[in-house]
Amino acid sequence: MATEGKTIDALSQFELAPVLGRIGDAVGFSQSNAHMLLVVGAVTALMLYGMANRAIVPGRLQALAESAYEFVHGLVTEQIGEEGKRFFPFVFSLFMFILFGNLIGLFPYAFTFTSHIAVTFGLAAVVFVLITVVALSLHGTKFFGYFFPEGAPVWLAPIIVPVEIVSYLSRPVSLSIRLFANMVAGHVMLKVFATFIILLGGLGAIGPFVATLPLALNIALVGFELLVAFLQAYVFAILTCIYLHDAVHLH
Repeated sequence: MATEGKTIDALSQFELAPVLGRIGDAVGFSQSNAHMLLVVGAVTALMLYGMANRAIVPGRLQALAESAYEFVHGLVTEQIGEEGKRFFPFVFSLFMFILFGNLIGLFPYAFTFTSHIAVTFGLAAVVFVLITVVALSLHGTKFFGYFFPEGAPVWLAPIIVPVEIVSYLSRPVSLSIRLFANMVAGHVMLKVFATFIILLGGLGAIGPFVATLPLALNIALVGFELLVAFLQAYVFAILTCIYLHDAVHLH
């Protein structure tokens, strides 16, 4: 957490830079891509090694893997119904990828790839395409009845249909912005208060005492960011389940 002069530089942490030397520079492989691969490896390792023994009395890794599995499985079945079990692998992968992506950014020198709108919008776009394909494959042309509720007066169609279309198309936008904005806001606050610690700590004899306030706030913010990391992954997953419910049941 460095200061440049006497100003607070809170946005440089989101800048992308190529890694892996010339190869990374040539293909545009940044620290964001590297951390995505790291998260995929971490989630895969957790599930493979955590469930390797399948002990009756689970260890820590097995308990963590089982808890994550049961949590997302319950989320899918409660929101979508029994028909939603086929979407469980997708929702589980999405939840774990976002959760680990949010958490890894709290480690020193790590990068939070979910703080980039390109990443979050990409995830939201995949969800949007999936729910549209599912709805069309299950219901065919009846899917378009989603934009005009049954029983509504026909003369209201010029008002209702555009509103419903805009609402439907706004789903990936709201999904992506919600996750992106929360991650950016949290890390900016962490950087700002961390910089305050450095600036106030250099005020001489009273510096270390004055700096304890932003230090305490930063410690509290780290705990809050842990909660936000989970909540944002949960919100993204549950909204995905709700959208899949609408696609499966067409309401």
